[in-house]
Amino acid sequence: MRKFPKPTVVTSKCFEFDACRYNGVMIPNNFVQRLEPFVKFVPVCPEVEIGLGVPRDVIRVVEKKGKKLLVQPTTGKELSKQMYKFADGFLNSLNSVDGFILKSRSPSCGIKDAKVYSDSENPSPIGRGTGLFAEKVLEKYPGVAVEDEGRLMNFTIREHFLTKIYTLARFREVKKKNTAKALVEFQSDNKFIFMSYNQREMRRLGRIVGNENREPIENVISEYETHLQHTLSKNPRRAAHINTLMHALGYFSKKLTSKEKAYFLDLLENYRNHKIPLSSVLTVLESWIIKYDEEYLARQTFFEPYPRELVEISDSGKGRAL
Repeated sequence: MRKFPKPTVVTSKCFEFDACRYNGVMIPNNFVQRLEPFVKFVPVCPEVEIGLGVPRDVIRVVEKKGKKLLVQPTTGKELSKQMYKFADGFLNSLNSVDGFILKSRSPSCGIKDAKVYSDSENPSPIGRGTGLFAEKVLEKYPGVAVEDEGRLMNFTIREHFLTKIYTLARFREVKKKNTAKALVEFQSDNKFIFMSYNQREMRRLGRIVGNENREPIENVISEYETHLQHTLSKNPRRAAHINTLMHALGYFSKKLTSKEKAYFLDLLENYRNHKIPLSSVLTVLESWIIKYDEEYLARQTFFEPYPRELVEISDSGKGRAL
């Protein structure tokens, strides 16, 4: 059975941890509930941390002359400096982090859908943007997994989020070991994941591991981390998954009957046409890995990138345009 490190995930505290929402409620979240035993959560409510009470009057993101402000209309308070100061201090205090789950549409935590107003009194927003705390998150941690609870209801986005936080958590273990051997093993075990995300970056990661210029291992790991984050920056496409699956099929090409190959290729077509999930194809490959004792493929995290207990096939259908 594969062993998984515990990723560190910062989450809005109003999800399952505290009744700190502006209206004094706690928000139930099934994904956070299921994830809690498998990650190290760091809950935070930026609005409470800058001294706003529970419940509290609403705050707004106001944009004037290209400058973003955080304003509480009923009191006239301008809270931008306090929010930015807290965000900087909190984010700098984190030893390591692999992901964030933030509250959608929040003036502090909204990633891209916080309502933006022209002034504190106008009831109609002029657009949507990033909350002030989330702005600092994206600035300081551009390479980690950052999502809101709404988008995580989409199966594809959720799968990408989980794959990313666990891959980054595994890489943190490589950084702790700080050896060429650990880096080589990481690259080897995750090769199929990288292939499914970005083949060009996969090859670049391989060249970095090769270290032809005999750079110190610290430099190699630092460069590798930059390109690892870039590799995982976008959700993998279906065509890339199919290419990876065909590559895996090659390991069994001389062992399978013509009917078995035809069955697998038929499954691929059904997956290509959105008729079956990726897991249906992976299950067949995994059975062959066991049957033919294919050790190299058995080590590939592509077949189990995160704990199976977190697999959930429900899908909101939203957020498909990635």
